[in-house]
Amino acid sequence: MKKARQTARDRSKELGAVTARLATAQSQLDRLAAEAERLVEAYNGELVRLRQAEQLYAQSMTRLAAADAEAERVRQEVALLATESYGGMAPMAPIIGMITDRGDREGALHRAGVLVQLWGERAAVLGRMKDAQQVAAILRTEAANAYAAQQAASERVGAAKSAAEAAVAEQQEQTKELRARTVVLRHQVDKARSRAKLLAQQRAAALPGLVSGGSATGDMAANWALTQLGKPYVWAAAGPDTYDCSGLTMRAWERAGVQLDHWTGTQWTAGPHVPLDQLRRGDLLFFGYVKDDPSTIHHVGIYVGDGQMVHAPQTGDVVRVAPIWRGDLVGATRPQ
Repeated sequence: MKKARQTARDRSKELGAVTARLATAQSQLDRLAAEAERLVEAYNGELVRLRQAEQLYAQSMTRLAAADAEAERVRQEVALLATESYGGMAPMAPIIGMITDRGDREGALHRAGVLVQLWGERAAVLGRMKDAQQVAAILRTEAANAYAAQQAASERVGAAKSAAEAAVAEQQEQTKELRARTVVLRHQVDKARSRAKLLAQQRAAALPGLVSGGSATGDMAANWALTQLGKPYVWAAAGPDTYDCSGLTMRAWERAGVQLDHWTGTQWTAGPHVPLDQLRRGDLLFFGYVKDDPSTIHHVGIYVGDGQMVHAPQTGDVVRVAPIWRGDLVGATRPQ
């Protein structure tokens, strides 16, 4: 009996030690995946901002072209006036008439009025030219600023892409070794732990009471996402053969008639936030560190009921179903 108790204590210590090593290895895997996905989503966000900057620049150039055309039209009016003033005697006819026709006072007054009108028209044309030039100058500055913003956005995209590529490469290199280690450790844990204890822990981890039903659009998004199971994760991909996490959710809700950006940052604000005990199929589940800072959200999945989600996990993995309960679960959104 004493020997049996000692054996049990030894097995218990062995289980504790192996479980701790497994937890450490799994934590390293989770950290690598989270950091890689955070940088991938940062890249997706910069692409969204670049498209916005490109649209603003295109709009600025359209307005500038219109302003330049108007300035040129008025400039031609001024050039015509200059030709009339310095190329012939027609504008001076009222004055000449006043000098030569001394007996006709009524005619002289009429000619004087015509002269005033002519100079008034010239002043109005010159004023329009000045206004058109000022507008064109303002819009030219605006277009230059929009171009600079577009260039800056393009540079940020390049930097974000490089950071994401480096993070994914590091993740791939380290994940291979860590996964091999976790396979061995998991086998040791399963061997040391009794079947009864394992089942008890699984029952304790299950949290009942979730709402599994969904709306018609939510069901449509969830059902479509389930048709993509097994397709490889590729960062910044949005189908039809490969996906990253926000690319999968964007396409799923697109099938349901709701347009989302390819970025967790705006998907997080694409609808009302839903309490986790009121989840419906199709709701988006977000994983990160700070709820009020979209830049810390690094992953998103689609709730499919019974505490499960479908998601595109990380480089080297495929679209699959997994439990939603993770330590970095920060909340859910119901797109609309």
